[in-house]
Amino acid sequence: MILGMTPFTLFHVILSLIGIVSGLIVLSGLLGSDRKEGWTLVFLITTVGTSVTGFLFPFAGFTPAIGVGIISMIFLIAAIVALYVCRLAGAWRWIYVVSAVVSLHLNVFVLVVQSFQKIPALNALAPTGSEPPFAIVQSIVLVLFIIAGFLSLRRFYPLAA
Repeated sequence: MILGMTPFTLFHVILSLIGIVSGLIVLSGLLGSDRKEGWTLVFLITTVGTSVTGFLFPFAGFTPAIGVGIISMIFLIAAIVALYVCRLAGAWRWIYVVSAVVSLHLNVFVLVVQSFQKIPALNALAPTGSEPPFAIVQSIVLVLFIIAGFLSLRRFYPLAA
């Protein structure tokens, strides 16, 4: 056990945190019409890794976490195809932007869920995850991602690769 986690769980958490940090850097690039190619690759690899490792935890039946993982993988595949196969041509530009922003949001969504479950002070505010403090934080995060996504769609026009 490391920090109260199994090595596999720690690896999953580290992938997720790297995905979030690199994703925020990629988002700043979208807002400035900068592809940030290296950071984008790190974001996509670690976010795919987060989803894949999430499927490897023991589970009994379908859970909300599995649902988020499936949705995340769909958007990640779309982002990868849009960027690396279709080279952001035509509609693939907005497909990439929406897919990347949604993928990052889902990772942050899970971070908020886990924070309320694992951090005692937050858990005291929302022990079941259905209390107003949890809903308020998730709503603020969602609104910020909607605004960032809208602005990214308007601003991200990279030069062809």
